[in-house]
Amino acid sequence: MSGKKRALQIILFLVIMLMTFYALFSGRDLTKISHALAEMSPLYLLPAAALAVFFVCAEGYMIWYLLRSMKAHKNGGKGSSLFRCIQYSFIGFFYSGITPSATGGQPVQLYYMNKDGNRGSDSTVVLMTVAVAYKFVLVVIGLGILLFWHVPLIKETGKYFPLYLLGLALNVILVIVILGVMLFPQVILKAALFFENLFIRMKLWKPSEKREEKIQAFIDSYQNAVVWLKAHKGKLAFIVLVTFLQRCSVFVLTYMVYLGFGLEGSGAMRVILLQASVYIAVDMLPLPGAQGITEMMYQAVFAHVFTGTYLLPSMLVSRGINFYFLLVMSLLVVVAVRVREKRGQCGVIAAS
Repeated sequence: MSGKKRALQIILFLVIMLMTFYALFSGRDLTKISHALAEMSPLYLLPAAALAVFFVCAEGYMIWYLLRSMKAHKNGGKGSSLFRCIQYSFIGFFYSGITPSATGGQPVQLYYMNKDGNRGSDSTVVLMTVAVAYKFVLVVIGLGILLFWHVPLIKETGKYFPLYLLGLALNVILVIVILGVMLFPQVILKAALFFENLFIRMKLWKPSEKREEKIQAFIDSYQNAVVWLKAHKGKLAFIVLVTFLQRCSVFVLTYMVYLGFGLEGSGAMRVILLQASVYIAVDMLPLPGAQGITEMMYQAVFAHVFTGTYLLPSMLVSRGINFYFLLVMSLLVVVAVRVREKRGQCGVIAAS
């Protein structure tokens, strides 16, 4: 990614963030908000922060587990350390958080994994497996909520129910596309080339000789993933289980915030399912970190859960921990990795 493009993405992220905060605090009594925030019990704040950190570290664990499994299967190697794989996860979280539709994370993760000596094919299969498990679990949770909790879902989400259906549909489509690439690569390749020609005729894209090669390479990477997954079904099932726990950690986090404010009347399952509904609705939207729409939907969905003056403070704590807090931590990891790289380069130059 060029420095100019990265700078534009960061500027876009900051502009949306400032607009979101302005909309949230405009016309509000900041004194009441600060007093409500002060009532948040640290006994629940710490577990909430721990759940957020677990969310990122769990992905790092899955990357480490799969890399180790593939190295052991192919050449007896151990792969990257667990600590390094957790760094990959924080790096991915940061770049996913500042790019539309979270598209920037995996390419940067792949870059560092390859730079550390992991084979490109191994790294690609690992990241694709983690991505497939993530989307699959999200779709299963979303469909489960829609089928078995549809009446409360419609009532609680209100005008945002169509957005929930859209978010779920987009995730279902993406899972179908991924499975299609894996199981029917030539069909997907022909479809991709058809749309490429269509976009060129519509003058939305310029002709490119390299584009078809990139499309083919993309499909080949998914084929590699499916071959490995078919041979290691048990490991895939384990990754799906860890992914389920990882996703649920973010939903449980909001319940920790609920308990931290000393509120009563809403059960754990209700709070968890509502947070899952918000997450599913905004997951695929083309906004950096799904900022703005997440906060708007949260206030609508949780209006009858965090009653009185606790609605906005609860959102600030919940969203602050599961996104902004993790984003700052991830930024620190990115900076630390960059500094270490520069020191290493300086050391090499000095030695030469």
